[in-house]
Amino acid sequence: MKLVALLGAECTGKSTLAEALAARFNAGLVPEYLREWCDTHGRTPLQHEQAHIAAEQAARIDAASRQHELVFCDTTPLITALCSQHYFDDDSLLADALAFQRRCDLTLLCAPDLPWQADGIQRDGPAVRQAFDARLRKALAQVGLAWSDIQGDWPERLDLALAALAPLPRS
Repeated sequence: MKLVALLGAECTGKSTLAEALAARFNAGLVPEYLREWCDTHGRTPLQHEQAHIAAEQAARIDAASRQHELVFCDTTPLITALCSQHYFDDDSLLADALAFQRRCDLTLLCAPDLPWQADGIQRDGPAVRQAFDARLRKALAQVGLAWSDIQGDWPERLDLALAALAPLPRS
């Protein structure tokens, strides 16, 4: 089983790219649980709800990995942990989220260079997107987790993702 994590700040094309790659490879896809949670509750989560969101994202990835040899993850618990750090100055989820991230065979890091598109209640704006991208890159670099940069317009993003996937061993 192989896990491919798509990470990035909001509105960076993670969901679109994850869906396209999963379809192209006939692979498993784990959508972003946070989006579902916000739609269900009609708001963004509070600090005490962050751990549940991270745990549910991980559980869904684990479930998909039992059913598919290749799974594309539209975020991992790391995004929730960094949101908790950003919004609530809470580092309590970070160690477990980084441990989970180490399980991923490939991390595709979507750059915040796409045009901004407001999308429901979880969208903060371009300034927060830039700051979050810097936070994410710093967190990955501090623990030595590698990533492949995904940037540019849609065709460039897809080409970069496919190139990053090429050396990934297939079962």
